[in-house]
Amino acid sequence: MHHIWMRFFTPSALHQRLGLACLGVGLQHGALPTVGPRTLDHHVAVVINSGSGWFAAPDGRRLAVTAPSLIWLTPGTPHHYGPGPSGWDENFVDFTGPATTTYTELGYIEPDRPLVPLTDTSAPRAAIGRIVQAAHRARPLQEVEAGAAVHELLVSLRRSRADVAPDGDPVLGALARDAFRPLTVAEHAARHGMTPAALRTAVRRGAGVGPKEYLLNIRLGRAKELLAATDLPVAAVARGVGYDDPAYFSRLFARRVGTAPVRFREQQGRGTPDGPPGRAPYPGHP
Repeated sequence: MHHIWMRFFTPSALHQRLGLACLGVGLQHGALPTVGPRTLDHHVAVVINSGSGWFAAPDGRRLAVTAPSLIWLTPGTPHHYGPGPSGWDENFVDFTGPATTTYTELGYIEPDRPLVPLTDTSAPRAAIGRIVQAAHRARPLQEVEAGAAVHELLVSLRRSRADVAPDGDPVLGALARDAFRPLTVAEHAARHGMTPAALRTAVRRGAGVGPKEYLLNIRLGRAKELLAATDLPVAAVARGVGYDDPAYFSRLFARRVGTAPVRFREQQGRGTPDGPPGRAPYPGHP
């Protein structure tokens, strides 16, 4: 015996240009029928909340599925799966859109890893619940709400992976803490007992960019905060985020942000009628 509830959407081309468009959502549990073999032209995230079953990998291997788990179904890839004799509890979301390419490049969607162990499914289920709410036929903004919830779902699935700590990779956290120190990538790697190549692999897996880009993004973000919320000279801002040469910092800032630090302050400064802004809190300050 099994129970199935599902709704499907037909988003317009305009809605698909939002990046992600939801095509369908389903809640199922029990001794569900086997799926496939079949091939789809869009993505599906199948979240297994409880129970166990199997998944036939594209290379012919038959993999055991034990909840909590995520099954990725990607366009053009044949798939075949199903629950064991006792059944399982499953949610699925079908989606498409140009943002799937970027999410794949960032490692949120993993075509080469169709079966992903999870630590918990409460956050993904909450996102799926918002899609279910949007699926009410009288809901006038359903395509936009459902598409926004798919973005939320992909983030929650990334956070719920069993190989990622809830707050992200510890290496990324350590790099963020040391981001304003004048250290090379090799020196950062040595502090963690890693080779530079291993550090690059770990950071790219966790953040989607290399260590230099990751550290630069943190530095520029902090520089923007200091420019917008304090009256510190540009040279002091540069030193505060790890650059001893303010001219180099200004060139780098202008190249990456698209405007000079002084111009950014003019546009984003948060001064008050009573005087200049105060000092911005340091990262981590509540």
